[in-house]
Amino acid sequence: MGTRLKLRVRASDRDAGIAAIEDALGVAARYESFLSSWTYDSEMGRLNRSRPHQTVRLSPVLTELLRQAFFWSEETGGAFDPTIGALVDAWDVRGPGRVPLKHELTNVLGAVASAGLSFDVTNGTVKRLSRSTWIDSGGFGKGAALAAVRTSLVRSGIGDALIDFGGQIVALGSPGGGRDGWPVVIAHPERRSTPTARLLLTDVSVATSGGSERWRVVRGREVSHVLDPRTGVPVASWGSVTVVSTDPLGADALSTALFVLGPAAAMEWARTRAEFGVFLSVVGADGEVRESWNEPMEAWLDSAGRGLVQ
Repeated sequence: MGTRLKLRVRASDRDAGIAAIEDALGVAARYESFLSSWTYDSEMGRLNRSRPHQTVRLSPVLTELLRQAFFWSEETGGAFDPTIGALVDAWDVRGPGRVPLKHELTNVLGAVASAGLSFDVTNGTVKRLSRSTWIDSGGFGKGAALAAVRTSLVRSGIGDALIDFGGQIVALGSPGGGRDGWPVVIAHPERRSTPTARLLLTDVSVATSGGSERWRVVRGREVSHVLDPRTGVPVASWGSVTVVSTDPLGADALSTALFVLGPAAAMEWARTRAEFGVFLSVVGADGEVRESWNEPMEAWLDSAGRGLVQ
């Protein structure tokens, strides 16, 4: 999936810990083997290369993961959409970048969401309706793999672990088996080595999305890697969104969706959801970071770690 997976576990002995980690790494490798949209031989790769209107039967695991991904697309009004691949190509997000012409963008939007894909969750089948349509698992794949890795560790008898998959984290138990939880820092949206707040996490996942790290200048324009599936254009780099949830896939998808929505709409959405902690770091015109969060986030914020950046 183009990133690193790091595991830290607390086990009865070293051999048991190593065995649990090896099993978990095997699970992550299996998820990459069918979820990766970077390779041709994965199940997702074969789906993305299928002929338009060809019915593709999916494995039960991929059917369920796509069901969850499309669920979060609906819940966020399309701010998150796994069928964003045509836009990734239009802006050449995986290459040096380009700025598509207006008519190109209009055409490409016809290959996104329900206009580009027919998904029958009951029968576990998918049809690509456009040659340009493909599913980018980058917005939910890490979360899906993290959930499976967590399950693997629990089955191995691990109660305390910290799993870091390219910046998205799952915390199990606590570092010493107590109640304090794992300390996890929310970084400044523009200075990643500078902390802006600290969380203490137990049995949840945390994901952060922003536009400051991966962008390039194309024809004098700053182009972010985060695209709005509704409009087809890159999202302005306004700060970052951090989501805490017991559901790693949901946290993964929602951190992207809420960043796409923008700070005002993101917080409005977050205030209606008791099952997600949401923390916004908004960079003002003066360069100052202004933080806000919804009520569920209070449970995870370390009071000693608030206001680290003034």
